[in-house]
Amino acid sequence: MLSELKCVPCYGKGETALSVQEQQEYLSQLNGWQITYTDEQPCLEKIFTFNGYKQAWRFCDQVAGLADQQNHHPAILLEWGKVVVTWWTHSVHGLHTNDFICAAKTDALRDKL
Repeated sequence: MLSELKCVPCYGKGETALSVQEQQEYLSQLNGWQITYTDEQPCLEKIFTFNGYKQAWRFCDQVAGLADQQNHHPAILLEWGKVVVTWWTHSVHGLHTNDFICAAKTDALRDKL
């Protein structure tokens, strides 16, 4: 299960982006995540909805804690009742296993709210 794995250090030395086939295999293990593109780089993105700003803010704070714990940091967009989380790995210019691990862990955080 992806949410039980831990990110590995990825500094671009010997690490490569996942193939499209590998991305699709991992994506099939997630619920509601999409592969989007930012500056021609694939990213893993999901929109989470909430009943208000404070609940969305708490979720952002929890995702920030997860990011520090895993040493892997997403883009987080906070709006009233909505949070967009985007994971990708700068050092490989694409998606890495770490992105899918963190996406699964992000879902687990949302499930606890």
